[in-house]
Amino acid sequence: MRFTFPIAVIAAAMIGSVVQAATAIQSGDSAKGAILTDGSGMSLYTFDKDTAAVSNCYGDCATKWPPLEASSKARPQGAFGIILRADGARQWTHEGKPLYTWFKDAKSGDITGDGVKGVWHLARP
Repeated sequence: MRFTFPIAVIAAAMIGSVVQAATAIQSGDSAKGAILTDGSGMSLYTFDKDTAAVSNCYGDCATKWPPLEASSKARPQGAFGIILRADGARQWTHEGKPLYTWFKDAKSGDITGDGVKGVWHLARP
């Protein structure tokens, strides 16, 4: 018996790989030194009001500070973990601190969220 896979199945698998790669966390350089970025090069931030492996940013906060979502296929690696948010979404963490982007950062390399209200900080490698 010969097995064949429909093109749609192969394409879906390839798209899944691309989506997974697009959310990778990496190290980047900024005007303030080395930082963590998402797969698109957007700066990542931590929130002082979070507790170990618990996000306290929901509603309007999460609209302005989108959590760095982890896909259902993503797995923790080294200092990078995954938490389950109260809203059911999965979120990446670094050393237990949930990671976020900032809605006012328009392009790769922007770091406009650092220091907002004294509680938001660039995530550092």
